[in-house]
Amino acid sequence: MAFKFTEEQLNTLDKSFVVELFLQLQEQNDKLSDEIQDLNKKLELLIEQVTLSNKNRFGRSSEKMDDHNQICFMEVDGNIIFFNEAEAVSDLDAEEPESLEVKPARKPKTVGKKEADLSGLPVNIITHYMSEDELNAEFGKNGWKQLPDAIAKRYRFIPAKVEVDEHHVGVYAGKADGRIIKAPHPRALLHGSLVSPTIAAAIINGKYVNAVPLYRLEQEFSRYGLNITRQNMANWMIRLGETYLSVLYDYLHQKLYDYHVIQADETPVLVNKDGRTAGSKSYMWVYRSGHLYEDKQIVLYDYHKTRNSSHPKEFLKDFSGICVTDGYQVYHKLEKEQETLKVAGCWVHARRKFDEAMNVVPKEQRNKSNAYLVMKQIQAIYREEDKLKELSSDERLMQRQLVIKPLVDALFVYLKKMEPTVPSSGQLRKAYTYILNQEKYLRVFLEDGEVPIDNNASERAIRGFCIGKKNWQMIDTIHGAHASAIIYSIAETAKANNLKPYDYFLYLLEEIPKHMDDTNRSFLENLLPWSPNLPEGIRKN
Repeated sequence: MAFKFTEEQLNTLDKSFVVELFLQLQEQNDKLSDEIQDLNKKLELLIEQVTLSNKNRFGRSSEKMDDHNQICFMEVDGNIIFFNEAEAVSDLDAEEPESLEVKPARKPKTVGKKEADLSGLPVNIITHYMSEDELNAEFGKNGWKQLPDAIAKRYRFIPAKVEVDEHHVGVYAGKADGRIIKAPHPRALLHGSLVSPTIAAAIINGKYVNAVPLYRLEQEFSRYGLNITRQNMANWMIRLGETYLSVLYDYLHQKLYDYHVIQADETPVLVNKDGRTAGSKSYMWVYRSGHLYEDKQIVLYDYHKTRNSSHPKEFLKDFSGICVTDGYQVYHKLEKEQETLKVAGCWVHARRKFDEAMNVVPKEQRNKSNAYLVMKQIQAIYREEDKLKELSSDERLMQRQLVIKPLVDALFVYLKKMEPTVPSSGQLRKAYTYILNQEKYLRVFLEDGEVPIDNNASERAIRGFCIGKKNWQMIDTIHGAHASAIIYSIAETAKANNLKPYDYFLYLLEEIPKHMDDTNRSFLENLLPWSPNLPEGIRKN
């Protein structure tokens, strides 16, 4: 039990003792005050973490923010300031799409849309005519004439079926020398295997396009009387990917170097048998042509056991141009080492940091929060960028310099002015630290009309892989991971170029084996997704 002085005892104490006692108490009080302040900061951080965790787990993924009032700016004493900030950032009610990337406007339904939907499909003509006797009974003899047919179209669905292709190859021998030859015939995809281009394309389309796990494909094949195990299919995919499809993958990799702007991202993946402890993270990297290039798009995946800088360094060693990324320091390091490489930042990631900061603010206070004001300023930048989507790269660059650059300048003036007032920890501090550290990279799009404002296109490419990843918990082997990277690359590239993946893979597996002995790879030009020499029917109308 603590000792307590009575009033009478205090009156009898020596003055110097009382002073010393008071100073001790004051020191203790200051210490307790500091401890309480520190605990309050930790509590605030904990509340932020819980709030963000609950939002990520239970909240809506879309971000609400829209405002058609233009943020205006002016220069005062050499500083760019906002003079209508309060009016321009006052609304948080309207719905905004999850992606901030510029999207084409939805086209109105045109006359003849039904006809267009049916174009490109084979037509099976079924006639329905009356006999001459029936017509004479209806109209009298010679009392009728035939008008143009009334045509009604309906979809016909033909369920999948499995057949066996039995190749009978003529064998001939010379009577004089006994020399034996065989008639020309397609070589087997895999020696000693029953796999054909059609069945391989079906498996690829199921697993890598439609994200159907192999065990379900196994069940589906069994319904058609085929005993194809998931092990069979996995082995086929690895061997076909390494033997044939890798040839096209490597060619596309070289073609990627022809682009001035590319985009990059990565995602973790688990590989069971790679020589490490179970649960060790590996990474699937994605590189794609800049999304502002509408034609000849390329999407490539690259598997590695780690996330270090050596992987993009190797993949991009012959690339000269601009790479758009999400702020990962590996690319900044690579930029310093590789003179031909320039890195551009992603404005979506910058905005996302402030969205996270805003979501830990009580709902009734969000409209006045610092994070909200910054988000509205970023939104103004996106609104102006949205107007430039139909322009050429030169025209886009000109408008960015005239309209968007002043907005970006104004934003960073505001950020640097407010930065000293931001708490030393928490989500808002993280947001400020990120965007200010990324300023150099976030400004790159203002210097080049071919550079997109964000890295959403790469994130979408990664998202397709992640959806498939959920349907098989892990890629079992390193060989499987590399093969998956190759096949996913060609599948995503086919989709990006408006091809039918099944038909495209079928064509590749029919054509590439014909050229495996060629030392010249020029034949691959005719197999590229944008080649005018692709057969009819592979490209969607």
